[in-house]
Amino acid sequence: QVQLVESGGGLVQAGGSLRLSCAASGRTFSINAIGWYRQAPGKQRELVATINSPGGTNYAESVKGRFTLSRDNAKNTVYLQMNSLKSEDTAMYYCYVESGLRRSTYWGQGTQVTVSS
Repeated sequence: QVQLVESGGGLVQAGGSLRLSCAASGRTFSINAIGWYRQAPGKQRELVATINSPGGTNYAESVKGRFTLSRDNAKNTVYLQMNSLKSEDTAMYYCYVESGLRRSTYWGQGTQVTVSS
């Protein structure tokens, strides 16, 4: 089992920045990939950015050049730096982990990001 605790959401004006954090605990040695998804009202949950064990990153096209995902292995924490935020970035952001040979998935409780125009 992997437990995830998110922080850092909030209200920001368009063009502003926020940083989300996700701290993992439990069987962190079995994590294959960790990152963020988001879900806006009335829309499906979508990938924002993930990083795999070797350190490779994957970003949604809509956030490339604006968001940066990084990790601190010593703290088992990933950070999503979000710059040049747009109103369309408004959503609930969920930390996500894929773990183990069975590729089990774990989700955080979500943190709200609201960008005002």
